[in-house]
Amino acid sequence: MDRFDYIIIGAGSAGCVLANRLTEDPAIKVLLLEAGPKDNSLLVKMPAGVGALLTQKGAYNWGFWTEKEPNLNNRRLWWPRGKGWGGSSSINGMIYIRGHARDYDQWRQLGLSGWSYAEVLPYFKRAETFQGGGDAYHGDKGPLYVSKASSPSSIYSSFIKAGGEAGHKLTNDFNGFQQEGFGPYQLTIRDGQRWSASAGYLRPILGQRPNLTAEVEARTTRIVIEKGRAVGVEYVQGKGLETKTAYADAEVLLCTGAAQSPQILQLSGIGDSDDLTPHGIGVTHELKGVGKNLQDHLDVTLSWETPNTPSAYAYNKGVNRLVTGLNYLVRGQGPGRQNFLEAGAFLKSRQDLDRPDLQLHCVMAIMEDHGKVAVPKDGFSIHVCQLRPESRGHINLTSADPFADPAIFANYLATDEDKRALREGVKIVRDVAGQASLQAIRGKEHAPGEGVQTDAEIDAFIQRAGETIYHPVGTCKMGAAGDPMAVVDDQLRVMGIEGLRVIDASVIPLLVGGNTNAPTIMIAEKAADLLRGRAPLAPVDAPVYADTEAAA
Repeated sequence: MDRFDYIIIGAGSAGCVLANRLTEDPAIKVLLLEAGPKDNSLLVKMPAGVGALLTQKGAYNWGFWTEKEPNLNNRRLWWPRGKGWGGSSSINGMIYIRGHARDYDQWRQLGLSGWSYAEVLPYFKRAETFQGGGDAYHGDKGPLYVSKASSPSSIYSSFIKAGGEAGHKLTNDFNGFQQEGFGPYQLTIRDGQRWSASAGYLRPILGQRPNLTAEVEARTTRIVIEKGRAVGVEYVQGKGLETKTAYADAEVLLCTGAAQSPQILQLSGIGDSDDLTPHGIGVTHELKGVGKNLQDHLDVTLSWETPNTPSAYAYNKGVNRLVTGLNYLVRGQGPGRQNFLEAGAFLKSRQDLDRPDLQLHCVMAIMEDHGKVAVPKDGFSIHVCQLRPESRGHINLTSADPFADPAIFANYLATDEDKRALREGVKIVRDVAGQASLQAIRGKEHAPGEGVQTDAEIDAFIQRAGETIYHPVGTCKMGAAGDPMAVVDDQLRVMGIEGLRVIDASVIPLLVGGNTNAPTIMIAEKAADLLRGRAPLAPVDAPVYADTEAAA
């Protein structure tokens, strides 16, 4: 029998961190199972390849679709999720955002010991090597390289200046003292290459640590539970689809994300009996919250033409596409080094809020349908998403077939507040686009177009054009004792099952105000200390963030 101390299911952002940190101890034997391939593609390495990776179902993208969303004209929405080494960190937009400091204080207020901002900031710093050097907010010795925005495009600088002209705050570090305002993004890009969790944590140790076994194309079908304890994993590998079993003497660590961690639990008989019995799955352990509490950032995109200012289109039209690719492949230079998304903002849709509830992403291209639709014009887009939705959805099985996609019902825009905030975001973006700095470079509004003006027309635009911006969380909720929807405790242990933890974005109880890759890596860094029985890193001594009168 194949026996290990720990079996890690999923070599995504969290799985790569755990594989690295656990095998630092040569006495700990680890099996890492990944359903996808190695991350060898040039598209993964090249930041400009992000568009192709996000828009296509394939080797590196599970390419899920939601169920019909009733508040979005019954559309089924495209849900890209990473597959292969690095998981979603190998296909995402490479934006490094932690969320607002108060997001984590709110976790602590839910009764989750050890998860306040003062307690998680040291783990963000341990993970990071920041191009600007270490300080109170940033690390300088971690595996995850974080760079500063470097594109010379006037689109980004004009966007940031226009934000100031519209009366908004400016900030030079969304992950530092002040999140609110317009500013440059920090990026998981190193020397012109995507710096995924695989690049930072997994690849440097492959072949260097005999206590790590890393399998690819190995799809987990079930966690083996005996007498209330997780003792192993069943998986299939190769063309023959022969079922293999590996055993864990210490723990099984489930790290497959907000869509598939609940799916694997359900396939293993752990979940709400009302969700399992219709598919003929016996209930091993009743746990009502599995698959519930789904939260995601809904996004809507406004765009403008830039007739005299080059954008990503200029670098990719005709023969320029070949030139861009060859310049990157041969010399490692040129626009292939860019993610075309280097500036943004965090804003409040109402001034009485204690932290921003809107996030903007400025993209150096006209975007339609996630970039699936090519628009043959130079231009820019401003994505606006609501950061703290009240709406909740769920993940269910479509069948007992472990190879079937999960049923995803995000339930976007289920509340009036969610609709109001996003509507206000559209108005704010248009106001910014009307300022002098953007007026100087932009032509006509491409989307939604000048014909969309009233609240009803804006709402209709959101309903027909709103999409995910790829931040699902919450489906294996971390909760305190007595929380009926809790799936794991504050140690990330599955309630009522020994030897099993969930460690990924699915445990996030309340969606953070920003992109979710950095928080997922932080969660895994903290989990590594929990697993190895080490004392947690010392919390910071005092509040180190602004944005509210209380903090000031």
